[in-house]
Amino acid sequence: MKDILDLNGRVALVTGAGQNVGREIALYLGAHNAGGVVVNDYVLERAQAVANEIKEDGGKAIAIQGDVTDHPGVKAMVAKATEAFGKIDILVNNAGNGGANPSAELRKPFWEVGPDTWNGFIGVNLYGVINCSSAVIPGMIAQQGGRIVTIISDAGRMGESGLEVYSAAKAGAAGFTRAIARSLGRFNITANNVAIAAMNTAQVGSRLKADPERFKRVMANYVIRRLGEPSDIAAMVLFLASDASSWITGQTYPVNGGFSFAM
Repeated sequence: MKDILDLNGRVALVTGAGQNVGREIALYLGAHNAGGVVVNDYVLERAQAVANEIKEDGGKAIAIQGDVTDHPGVKAMVAKATEAFGKIDILVNNAGNGGANPSAELRKPFWEVGPDTWNGFIGVNLYGVINCSSAVIPGMIAQQGGRIVTIISDAGRMGESGLEVYSAAKAGAAGFTRAIARSLGRFNITANNVAIAAMNTAQVGSRLKADPERFKRVMANYVIRRLGEPSDIAAMVLFLASDASSWITGQTYPVNGGFSFAM
């Protein structure tokens, strides 16, 4: 039987893929017959480690350091990736949160800080998505096909107290993805969002588990009472990157343990 999740040699670029969810996405794509995986991270050593994992598992991969908020740098990254593999068929906009070097100011109420602090969220979560998408779309149009998957957050769908600017940036990224889905469908390019909630990562999971009472309160908001695993997200991204999702575009898929529901 044909493997409907086989990527059939498509080349993928995954941003922020040096750790956590991005790493798992890159590994999943590499393990499903990708023609190559471009592992991007702000820290080259992290990206190289993930690229090495993919190659050790029999896949093809390269590591490219880059900051998604740097438009000229993103264009150079895409040019380098295209030189290495000949094309980019799949873009996963995973880089997010507070940026490469988040400031402690980000956790203060947004009305107590200002644009210099807000831009930590807006730059990576919104402009990063726009920068990377704009860099790969011309090539996808030329080859009449492609997949764009953007990792957002339930904060962007529902709003999150204390994360107002982050919520706005993620909501903006989701709206941008829906808009390009309308623009690009005639070129056989799909664009979808994956909305995630609390993940079992070194940053989030460890902090929550260190406070059992807080962990219990947080988990009470989830129908499936556990933190999300990077593999939960990677599986959905793989589906959206594959032929199995060829007639799906402009959608947002919450992969969130039932933190929120959607029609």
